Amino acid sequence: MNPIKLVILDRDGTINQDSAEFIKTADEWLPLPGAIEAIARLNHAGWHVVVASNQSGLGRGLFEVSDLNEIHAKMHSLLAAVGGRIDAVFYCPHAPTEGCHCRKPEPGLFEQISDRYGFSLKGVPVVGDTARDVLAGVAVGCEPHLVLTGKGAAFKGCKLPEAFPPDTLVHADLSAFADFLLEREAVVV
Repeated sequence: MNPIKLVILDRDGTINQDSAEFIKTADEWLPLPGAIEAIARLNHAGWHVVVASNQSGLGRGLFEVSDLNEIHAKMHSLLAAVGGRIDAVFYCPHAPTEGCHCRKPEPGLFEQISDRYGFSLKGVPVVGDTARDVLAGVAVGCEPHLVLTGKGAAFKGCKLPEAFPPDTLVHADLSAFADFLLEREAVVV
């Protein structure tokens, strides 16, 4: 059993609205309805939340690290206003053509999280809106959860494609995931 209760979230399309044009500024970063509150509810129940996010806009030269820091400062501020927090943000800054080990679906970001926290991620819930989000986590033993927001909206009312692990759990949004996790925890305790 892990020494802390940990959840790993994707960012774009899971916590905030996604954009085909990339989220390049704090003004463009808009939380999805209920997402900020869902993270706070998890925190209040003792869960630590970290983010694992591909940020290829950096590698593509679309924005700078200072812009990304402003985006994350806005996210942290909105969370603090409702009593929530994200403990750490892990991101891949590389463009898809760079062939790095940290760009999801590769497991590099998750290996970094495991190293930082000092324990295996086996059974740790990973939540995202794409197959690559959950596959990266599953590669290190995480429990896969898909939200039907962002790119995940394409799977509403559909059977998941074979690209997804067969044990992927599906939730309407991050709030529904939080409900599921807290209800499951209440049954186990």
